[in-house]
Amino acid sequence: MSKWLIASDIHGSALYCKTLLEHIQREAPERVLLLGDLLYHGPRNDLPEGYDPRQVITMLNAIRDLLLCVRGNCEAEVDQMVLKFPVLAEYAVVEKEGQTVFATHGHHYNEQNPPPHRRGDILLCGHTHVPGCTVHEDFIYMNPGSVAIPKGGSPRSFLLWEAGVFTWRELDTGKPFLTSSGRL
Repeated sequence: MSKWLIASDIHGSALYCKTLLEHIQREAPERVLLLGDLLYHGPRNDLPEGYDPRQVITMLNAIRDLLLCVRGNCEAEVDQMVLKFPVLAEYAVVEKEGQTVFATHGHHYNEQNPPPHRRGDILLCGHTHVPGCTVHEDFIYMNPGSVAIPKGGSPRSFLLWEAGVFTWRELDTGKPFLTSSGRL
C-alpha cells in the first residue's frame, strides 16, 4: 500500500512551501497530489507570509518526479513555462486501493456541483481553503485545506492517504485533526 500526500493553495508562499516539503521528506510519499493555486496569491487574497513565487518554483521543480497537479483558478499558462511538471489539467481521476478519486481545484466542480460519478467515489477539491470531509448520499467530498492561507478559522493543513485512510494534518505541527475511511 502506497502513501500519497495531498495539498492545495500554496499561493506563492515559500515559507509554507518549505514546511510542506519538510513533511514530504519526513512522510516519504509515493506521490504528492497538488490541487492548484501554486504560485499566485490571487486578487481576493492578501499576500501570504513568505510570498516568493520564484522560490516556490525552485522547490517544486526539485520534486517534480513526485508531483501530480491539477490547475487552480490562479494558474496561468505562464506558470507552465516555469514549472517542470504539468499544472494545467482541469482534473485528474485516480484509481488507488479500490477507490476512485476525482481530483480538481474546486472552482468548477465542487461539493455543490459534483462531476458525474459512481456511488462511493471521492471528490477531492481545494479552493475554499477550509479542510473538511462530507459524506453525501452517493459521494464523499474531501478538502485538504490550504497550505498558506487557511480560512474559516482552520489551520494550515494537508492530507495523507494511506491504506485506504485519509488523515488531515496541521502543517505547523504535523498533528492529525481529522480522519476518514473514504467509504460510504
